[in-house]
Amino acid sequence: MITKSVLHQVAEKAGILNSYVDAWGKKVSVSDETLCQLLTIMGHDTTTDSGLIHSMTDQCAPVSVEPVTVVKGSDNPVNIKIALGKQSLIDFTWHLITEQGDSIEGRIISDILYDNRSTDGTVIIRIQKLSHGYHQFFIFDRNGQDVSSGMIIVTPLSCYKQPELLGGKKLWGISTQLYSLKSRVNWGIGDFGDLKQLVVEAAEKGADYLGVNPMHALFPSWPENASPYSPSSRYWLNIVYIDVCSVPEFILSHQAQSLVGEMKFQSRLKALRNLKWVDYTQVLSTKLTVLSLLYNEFKSRHLENNTERAKVFLQFVDQGSESLKNMALFDALCVSLKKNDALGWASFPSEFQNCNSDEVFLFAQKNDDSIQFNMYLQWIADNQFHEVQEMAKDKGMAIGVYRDLAVGVSKYGTDTWVDDQILVKEASIGAPPDILGPLGQNWGLPPFSPQKLRENRYKPFIELLRSNMKHCGALRIDHVLGLLRLWWIPEGNMAKEGAYVTYRIEELLGILALESHRNQCTIIGEDLGTVPAEMASILAEYGIYSYKVFFFERNKNGEYYLPANYPSQSMATICTHDMPTLSGFWEGSDLYLGQKLGLYPDAGLFKRLLNDRERIRKELLNLLRDSDTEAVLSDTEESGSVAIPPNLSESIQAYAASCNSELFSMQIEDWLNMSDPVNVPGTVDQYPNWRRKLCVDVEDVFYIPSVCRLTERVNKVRANLKL
Repeated sequence: MITKSVLHQVAEKAGILNSYVDAWGKKVSVSDETLCQLLTIMGHDTTTDSGLIHSMTDQCAPVSVEPVTVVKGSDNPVNIKIALGKQSLIDFTWHLITEQGDSIEGRIISDILYDNRSTDGTVIIRIQKLSHGYHQFFIFDRNGQDVSSGMIIVTPLSCYKQPELLGGKKLWGISTQLYSLKSRVNWGIGDFGDLKQLVVEAAEKGADYLGVNPMHALFPSWPENASPYSPSSRYWLNIVYIDVCSVPEFILSHQAQSLVGEMKFQSRLKALRNLKWVDYTQVLSTKLTVLSLLYNEFKSRHLENNTERAKVFLQFVDQGSESLKNMALFDALCVSLKKNDALGWASFPSEFQNCNSDEVFLFAQKNDDSIQFNMYLQWIADNQFHEVQEMAKDKGMAIGVYRDLAVGVSKYGTDTWVDDQILVKEASIGAPPDILGPLGQNWGLPPFSPQKLRENRYKPFIELLRSNMKHCGALRIDHVLGLLRLWWIPEGNMAKEGAYVTYRIEELLGILALESHRNQCTIIGEDLGTVPAEMASILAEYGIYSYKVFFFERNKNGEYYLPANYPSQSMATICTHDMPTLSGFWEGSDLYLGQKLGLYPDAGLFKRLLNDRERIRKELLNLLRDSDTEAVLSDTEESGSVAIPPNLSESIQAYAASCNSELFSMQIEDWLNMSDPVNVPGTVDQYPNWRRKLCVDVEDVFYIPSVCRLTERVNKVRANLKL
């Protein structure tokens, strides 16, 4: 039997909040049942009060140092908390090895700052200034035995910013879903070759960055599982984006060139290009057919002869270490063991669901070539993505590629298969009920355990940042609120039957700042939704750009903020991938689509949304009345049409570009006045999410008169904002 007071006390200590403020500003209490479920999931004994208290307190060794101590700023002293109980100070010494390889030693009795053993059993010692980095700290007893260790992480005061941003320049760029790009040469999906073309054209028009959807690895054996926000692994790349004809082995392989040159093959490519929606199954099958031939060419020409190119590949494999090998092994297993419609390792026989089983080891030995093929694909994808960023920098872009880090991974992908209990598979993350989602949201993504993450000295988080800061100048953190707290839903519960679990945000943000400087990567935090008031000041303090969506930026009275009132440390945009396009928003096509898909079972709600949209249109027109759109406004009012005139679309985008935000982003869909959304939140099979292509080839976009005119206007507007 668990009493309420003990349950709440232990839940608080474990970082589980027993209440929260909802989207309507009301305090909502979390049920005791949910608190108990989450504590059980975290590994605590929830059968009795004594068992629960013991499971919470019986986790520290007699002598222990905090697994991680994060210090902000290299000029500040480092205070290290050590649990010594009642033991004598004279019995212990400390030893620190800096990341740079220097050694520092001392005696705890000599360096003590505070002795709190009478209250919490700890002492605090102070070490003077350390340089930025990851430093190993050890405690030795009088016999010279290592009795505990931890990591001291010294971080910059804030995240990295490009010199142009520090100099006050107001940058602009474009964002795109890579798979949506059409071209006259791709194989039915946007690829890294298209991205290069886009970078060249955008840079020439004055753009300083190009934003893309998450590039995370998905499931090659389940290609229709296409959401970039539910990947198999966040550490590796999606191979579907490989530009096959640009692989060096292609020009050397007569077999591949002969196959691709066949009329039947070319007809297949043409058909895939002409589809309005990406056919992932056919696209990936077509690419893998040729890529397997290129891999054979690579083996015979390079690996067998130990050429320089072979050595570069083997170095990539060595640097990728177990993470890359496990990724390649997982995909090989999926090809071999896929027997049903279950996703990922859920389709494996039980003996293969443990990545460390004997059966998996034997499979790896027998299928070395398949595993190496998958590593070859990752190498090719990595090289091509790197070339995109190099092209962007060569063309003068201040930032270049701007990547997107998804908030989590699929429950049945590579990352969970190889995970050592740091991802909590018995829970998933989501969101509590809000205005647009009265039942809450369950994203089906397992969260990091805050305790296990910290015990492992944040190694998975550090590696995740490094993987996603490669080949880019900026990184968007999806649902950045997750660094402070995440909505955990116990397995089997409804989305609303969850609770917020907190993380040590200052430690996470310190690491983020350190890695952003090392990788020269600006950080943007997607902070939309119900966000605690303190989050804005935290992001500002750490130099993280807030995310401002034009249609959401209103005051308490519902009035739009003027562009001049946008915070400078922010990225502004008109729409996102989870919203309708500008044209779709103006026309209300998203609302009619939502009604058709059954997202508004309440007819009254649908009518209220339509009325609200009409009000928004009128408010927006009023905002623009002092600009150069009078003729457009008159035409619109006289016709009574809700279809957005092209020149009004252009003026809205130019008006938004006048915001004070240091970063401003536009979507190519809005340049082309497209109405179909790329994603409809709350749907799975009802709508073909993550498949809609652009209506114009990438080679032609920047030669459209309206696009040329708009980019010229935006350049002038942004230049006039420079401090």
